[in-house]
Amino acid sequence: MPTYAYRCRECTETFELLRPMSESSAPAACPDGHTDTVKLLTTVALTGAASGPAVPAGGGGGCCGGGCCG
Repeated sequence: MPTYAYRCRECTETFELLRPMSESSAPAACPDGHTDTVKLLTTVALTGAASGPAVPAGGGGGCCGGGCCG
């Protein structure tokens, strides 16, 4: 289940909830019980190395990238 971040407009507290994607737009009360909250946009950082070989620049197939337009 994804985690969604919210901010309470009454106490300005920021909090996160773990909930199904089907409930991502449902209202969320802050931990202090206030109901005037807004869902925040969050970013996801992905790190690590690719497991497959790198595709060289300029190659890789497709029209005008793999020599098909001869």
